[in-house]
Amino acid sequence: MSEKPLKRFRFMGLLEGSSLLILLFLAMPLKYFFGMPEAVRVVGSIHGFLFVSYCLVIAYMTFIVRWPFIYSVIAVIVAFIPFGNIIFDRKLQKLETA
Repeated sequence: MSEKPLKRFRFMGLLEGSSLLILLFLAMPLKYFFGMPEAVRVVGSIHGFLFVSYCLVIAYMTFIVRWPFIYSVIAVIVAFIPFGNIIFDRKLQKLETA
């Protein structure tokens, strides 16, 4: 497997995972505890864009780079789990060095 697409995928995964964490642990408390719904609107929009981009990168890795289909399934699942992308990134990092 080529290293460059995998590095781009890992970067996109960490970016998307970070936006999920910011949404859950910063924007949501600002909305519900401090009455600032604008935080969720802004961060949620950014997270939505990054999530769609992440899904497109998963499709690219699946169909163009032809990495194993199970990695694509795992990549989609971890996108919905806080800290999931970070854990998956560590697995991919080991794959990259191998």
